[in-house]
Amino acid sequence: MGGAAALLPERGRHPRPDPAGDAAAAAGAAGAGAAGLLADRDRPAVHPLPGGRLGDRAGARGGGHGLRGASVLLPTGRAFDALEVPESAGFLALARMERMDLTLGPVTCTPDRRMLFFVLPGAAAKISELVRALGWNAEAIDLTGRGEGHYIAAPPTRVGGRGAVQWARKPTTVNRWLPDVDELVSPLAYACAREAADARARAS
Repeated sequence: MGGAAALLPERGRHPRPDPAGDAAAAAGAAGAGAAGLLADRDRPAVHPLPGGRLGDRAGARGGGHGLRGASVLLPTGRAFDALEVPESAGFLALARMERMDLTLGPVTCTPDRRMLFFVLPGAAAKISELVRALGWNAEAIDLTGRGEGHYIAAPPTRVGGRGAVQWARKPTTVNRWLPDVDELVSPLAYACAREAADARARAS
């Protein structure tokens, strides 16, 4: 696929959902360890398991029975944190990161036009200070961290009637090693600041 721009779906067209594959990928994104998942076949959801065990990923791959319309919630602050940004800023940053040949983890897109970048745990606690050191205010440029005590929705979770969460960068064996927040904060902060400035210009 030709770079980040190719990840943007054409207007009015969306990839065909693959609940079984997405649930298996979400389990992989959670990582071996604290963010294990279990497919609850009586209720269409994928839940974190206590004690850090991984759920039945093989079962999730095998036809996806019980996973149609599933909601996948991954706990942040254990195996990973997430950096949340507006979608337009996220794709701008993603293109820049690819040009810089940065190590990237999984990235999700939500129906409310947000993107979440998976990074090593601890990012949420220091993102504000890192952004401030670059000359911006994290809240003002809409760059936030999701850490301990939070959950994020992963594919194939549907959000009301607005659509489903999708992977911008699906978990693979290549990106299983997550980047540290220090590696991504500069391109993300720049893209968010640029988007915030454009939004102010459009409003004036």
